[in-house]
Amino acid sequence: MKLLILNGPNLNLIEKRDSNNYGSLSLNLISQKLRDEFPKIEFTFVQSNSENELIDQIQNADRFDGVVINPGGYSHTSVGLRDALETLKIPKIEVHLSNLASREDFRKNMITTSKVTGYISGLKEISYFAAVYSLSKMIDQN
Repeated sequence: MKLLILNGPNLNLIEKRDSNNYGSLSLNLISQKLRDEFPKIEFTFVQSNSENELIDQIQNADRFDGVVINPGGYSHTSVGLRDALETLKIPKIEVHLSNLASREDFRKNMITTSKVTGYISGLKEISYFAAVYSLSKMIDQN
């Protein structure tokens, strides 16, 4: 099984952000823990602060079995990311480290979320583990 893990803007700075919202593990440490937890899965990890690079990754993701995406702030603003997700026909799960429902009002408008298979928020780094587990179960059933 091959999964693409996409991470949007500022996720390269998790350990510098509010740990109450984002946890304290760096993106590199989360990536390593995912590899350790799911050794049979082939992961490709991408982090970009560039909206167009994330869109390009989504447009070429059909070579994977599934996608986990944390679009970061682009979840609230990017019609381009939303449209790219809509065209991708493999299972995809959006994750957020923080609980967006308990945050600022502008974070509650998530335009990308309606174009993914599922959505996980508020579990900090565990959000990624829940998404990978869920994708592996969905893919194995097909």
